[in-house]
Amino acid sequence: MTSARSGPASIQSRSRLGAARDLAFGVPVVLGMTAATWWLLGLAASFVWVAGGLYLSMSLLILSQVREELPGPGLGPANRVTVGRAVLAIPVLALSLFPGPLTPIGAWWVIVVSTVVLILDGVDGRVARRTGSESAFGARFDMELDAALIMALSLLVWSSGRAGAWVLLIGLIRYLFVMASWVVPSLSREMPKSRRRQTVCVVQGIALLVALGPLIPVPIALLVVAVSLGLLLYSFAVDVRWLLTN
Repeated sequence: MTSARSGPASIQSRSRLGAARDLAFGVPVVLGMTAATWWLLGLAASFVWVAGGLYLSMSLLILSQVREELPGPGLGPANRVTVGRAVLAIPVLALSLFPGPLTPIGAWWVIVVSTVVLILDGVDGRVARRTGSESAFGARFDMELDAALIMALSLLVWSSGRAGAWVLLIGLIRYLFVMASWVVPSLSREMPKSRRRQTVCVVQGIALLVALGPLIPVPIALLVVAVSLGLLLYSFAVDVRWLLTN
């Protein structure tokens, strides 16, 4: 008779415990990044609470989604890299929830931190392949973090007056696509990997960071994000066509 301890519930419990330990190690780092952002940009004390709440919410969401044995110990090497990216991104996500334009110092801080997060986007995938720690959970975690960062950058470009409200579509389109898949089940099917899709995703992040640049004239910022949005809409149109016709 198989011991209950070796069953699915036990595996899930061990995975959650390991994930919780890794997420706990991220707390001092996210607090440090949040404090640095708060001090450098002269933000209200509420910013610290918002950033802390975002990290807590992310941690609880991760623990609630662990339904498989993770490529541990803990979250596994690749997912730890993604947590590191999230720790850096949390202050940017929190900042996007505060209205008003960024100061030049704030804009440069967002650009530097977000650039590091985007550069590390390719690292977790390589680590997963080299260590044999690829998982469906890790792929979802990586994708959701990218989507959240793009949404935050879209909000910052808009609130800084660098583009109109239409720029929010860059961050919203992925969530609109997910909601559409609830109505049209064909849109929820798994798609083959695409270099075009990956490239367009990277372009969105770069374009939004360029638009935030204090040295970039507003007309150029508008052109950059408009072209970027056009590429994004084209990419989604190609994917939607494939999903509906195959």
